[in-house]
Amino acid sequence: MDTEPSTTAAPSAGQAQNAFQGDLLAQAASLPAAWQDAFASMREQQTLHDLDGFLDDRLQEGAQIFPLRPFRALLETSPEAVQVIILGQDPYHGPNQAQGLAFSVPDFCPVPPSLRNMFAELGNEYPDTFVPQRHSLVRWARQGVLLLNTSLTVEAHKPASHAKRGWEIITDAIIERVLRETRPKVFLLWGAHAQSKEALLQAHPPAGPVLVLKSNHPSPLSALRPPRPFMGCGHFKKANDWLHEHGEAGIDWIDSQVT
Repeated sequence: MDTEPSTTAAPSAGQAQNAFQGDLLAQAASLPAAWQDAFASMREQQTLHDLDGFLDDRLQEGAQIFPLRPFRALLETSPEAVQVIILGQDPYHGPNQAQGLAFSVPDFCPVPPSLRNMFAELGNEYPDTFVPQRHSLVRWARQGVLLLNTSLTVEAHKPASHAKRGWEIITDAIIERVLRETRPKVFLLWGAHAQSKEALLQAHPPAGPVLVLKSNHPSPLSALRPPRPFMGCGHFKKANDWLHEHGEAGIDWIDSQVT
């Protein structure tokens, strides 16, 4: 059960407790060695330096940037522990939403539409055990679900504002690091943006078995549309069934201890 205290109480009105404070390089340097290994090449090192300078410049210009900890997803699981990869596009751009985990928000936040559809799909797949879910997905991350956005920062109320600033190089390197592990893993690629990352599997053949499941994005704009509706995709159960067949524990998607 996720007992993280920061998800339990809403901040005071007007406060944004999840705003980035600067010094991206220090955050990268504090990551576990296995994740720092993803950034070992000169290209990734230079990109991190460039991102650090860009973010500091934007802060000095008065921009509010989210989240507080861009590398949060890497702090909750290790490369060798990853069983499932879920890719988002960029963090939520409203105050106190983004946690550094794709699709996840603190429990005090209203559930975003895409996450609401994810929970609805879980209810369809596990009708006998489903209960209302906590909005924070830290419980999934700590079981080995890499909840990775392809851009790890965003400016307040400006979606995709940090796209094509270098984050894609860093997040590709994170995915490539996971592919070097022999543990079986499932990619849940929802929407065209996430599905574009499938090319990494051809460029960097995985060291172990990989299953790729694709559908439309869970956003209400696309969740029910052909050719691959998200609603009814069965991905959560399919991922677990495949992981079980490969000797893995799989993911407890349902937090039965929710009250």
